[in-house]
This record gives sequence, structure tokens and C-alpha cells, in this order.
Amino acid sequence: MKRAILATWLLALILAAPVTAAEPRWPDQGWQVMPTSLAYDDLLEALREAVEAEGLFVVTEAGPTEAAENRGVTIPGNRVVGVFRNDYAVRILRLSVPAMIEAPMRFYVTENEEGSATLSWKTPTHLLEPYVDAAGEELETVGRELDTLFAAIAKRATEESE
Repeated sequence: MKRAILATWLLALILAAPVTAAEPRWPDQGWQVMPTSLAYDDLLEALREAVEAEGLFVVTEAGPTEAAENRGVTIPGNRVVGVFRNDYAVRILRLSVPAMIEAPMRFYVTENEEGSATLSWKTPTHLLEPYVDAAGEELETVGRELDTLFAAIAKRATEESE
């Protein structure tokens, strides 16, 4: 009985403890990572505005931070923002139905320990690369166009922190 109480107490402590993240190690290939001096909420808002300014749309958002908070668990800000536009969806579908699994393409906003935030994303060419052999060079062209748009969005969203 005492073991059960002790185990329950330890589990409660673990679940209630704040999560602190070590410095993330990003994959070497296919990622762009931009640490900023912006606060997490400010970077999220700047990203949303930059997406719209560059002619794309935020079509999904997901993150565990608020749900964890509702459970009494504190974790750093963490949000995945899906970005896309229908004309790109149509072009990709015409070239490769399987490649559409990669849409919407996503930005990732993470809060750093000192309160700043990082903007990262897998490049569209990296995401579409597995489908190019079957779909042809036009899919690679779409990926490069999206790379340019994603870089412009990131530049616009982070320019306040430069």
C-alpha cells in the first residue's frame, strides 16, 4: 500500500514539474533554423502577418503548450503553423497525388529558455524531393518556388529581431 502511495506521489510530482528543453539539435539536411530575439508570442504573430503579406494562408495550427497548461503542466511555447495556397495544391496534385501528403507545409515556432523564440521549417524542396523522380522536374520547380516564398516569409517575420 505504501509503495502504491509513493508511486502515485512520485508520478504526480513528475507530471507537475515544468518541462525544460535542452538546446535542440536540428537535423543537418532539409531544415532552415532562425533563432530570433523575438518573444514566442511576438514571433507567432509576426509569422502569421508575414504569411498573409507573402500571399499564402495559415491553414492549420497545432501545439501542445496550451493543452499541457490546462493539465497543469508547464512547457515552453511550441507551435506548428501549416501554410499553403490552393493553386500550389492543384499544381502538386496534377504532378503527384502522393506528394500532397506534404501539404500544408509547416513552420515551427519554439520558445527558448531565455524567452526568445526560434523559427524553423523543412524546406519545400526537401519535402517534395522523394516524389520528384516519379513526378518530374516540374515538381522540383514548385518546390523551389515555395522555398523562395518560405524564405521571404521567414525574413519578414524575423526582421524586427535583426
